[in-house]
Amino acid sequence: MKRYTDIRKQTDNRFLNLYEMDALTEKGAPFSYYFASRNDQDHIKAVTHDQHAEGIVIYPVLRDEPDKIVLIRQYRYPLDAWLYELPAGLIDAGETAAQAAVREMKEETGLAFTVYEGGDMAYRRAFFLGAGMTDESSQAVFGYASGTPRTDLQEATESIQVLPADRAEAKRILREERVSLRCAYLLMQFIHMDAKNPFAFLE
Repeated sequence: MKRYTDIRKQTDNRFLNLYEMDALTEKGAPFSYYFASRNDQDHIKAVTHDQHAEGIVIYPVLRDEPDKIVLIRQYRYPLDAWLYELPAGLIDAGETAAQAAVREMKEETGLAFTVYEGGDMAYRRAFFLGAGMTDESSQAVFGYASGTPRTDLQEATESIQVLPADRAEAKRILREERVSLRCAYLLMQFIHMDAKNPFAFLE
């Protein structure tokens, strides 16, 4: 049974919009449901039912020091606070997730990024971020970072600090700091990984 009768776009913004859904309960009673989407009305996932990723999150271990991971600390306007995250971003039209990861890594951190191509694709497909609020999905891209951090390639609206972290610092951040959920879960993995084979958990 289809659980809605209509969906209407409520805003007209460039990057993100609010939609109102004429939803139905399990027993068929109507109610209004609201969600955000980066997709236009013809491509929201309630209509298409696809799982394509709008964005990526990057899991970058340092090539020369694989017992360290590259984190960022970014000012986030909805929180009016700094948040620990992994580098991430949107996939531009015509890009693959890997290409987006290389581009975003350079823009946000100044570092080069080499994608790790091995492992089971089950761990790298698109997953939904917060389906109670948005239809957005994202996929992880794993690999090695190298070079010297720089911040002059960031967009004017971004405030990002580049912070390589070892296991002890990752644990401290999880205990004490504001952390995005994607970063938190991947840091838990990082803390238990083998620096001699940092992507073994993908096999």
